[in-house]
Amino acid sequence: MTDETLPDDFALAAPTEPEPTELALIARIVEAALLAATGPLTVAQLYALFPDAQPAPRGSIEQAIAQLQEASATRGVELVEVASGFRFQVRREVQPWVSRLFTERPQRYTRATLETLALIAYRQPITRGEIEQIRGVAVNANIVKMLEEREWIRVVGHRDVPGRPALFGTTRAFLDYFNLKSLDELPPLSEIRDLGELEPQLPLEDPLPVQALAAAALPESVPVADDAGADADVATTSAPTPDESDDAANDRTP
Repeated sequence: MTDETLPDDFALAAPTEPEPTELALIARIVEAALLAATGPLTVAQLYALFPDAQPAPRGSIEQAIAQLQEASATRGVELVEVASGFRFQVRREVQPWVSRLFTERPQRYTRATLETLALIAYRQPITRGEIEQIRGVAVNANIVKMLEEREWIRVVGHRDVPGRPALFGTTRAFLDYFNLKSLDELPPLSEIRDLGELEPQLPLEDPLPVQALAAAALPESVPVADDAGADADVATTSAPTPDESDDAANDRTP
């Protein structure tokens, strides 16, 4: 499991083996907290649920999580660990039925959007000019704006070249959405051969196939034409230089 920053006095506590009845109660508390939370919870956050006067025994939260994961193995939900902690989510095999609860039309992402996101994920930190140089087309400002609004990418610095263009990287929210604990879990590009159809996002925040994201980063998978829409790209007459400033990129015809 991922190392967590535990309460200040926790490290000094002597390890104790929780009683079966005590562990059962802790497991119910952990399960309830994960179901009630609006996002993933870390091990440290789960330990913090217990007061100082009656702290959870050392290792009990980890045991409770393992118990809950085993108990949910045959259920319609699963307990998974992502970058921000642990969460319950609907299993992929039952999502087609559960998604019928939602009447809103699922949002679809064009291939241009996925290609931009994939290049940031695999080649971060990267500037907008470098993305355009690789793809051979200008990145529409709406793509970057949408990815930032979804908190999938953020500015992590600036390239030390004239114009100081912004460097983009991915966020914990990006890892959570794609069911990843770290960028190391992204599939190697060498293993990706076929992009296939891109699945729409389900209202349950169903992660898009991470294999599709990886395939979008491969130059040979870039289509001749992208979907029409707000985030469609515009072909450029010549590839920009990597040190091209963001202001210069914004001046291109949308």
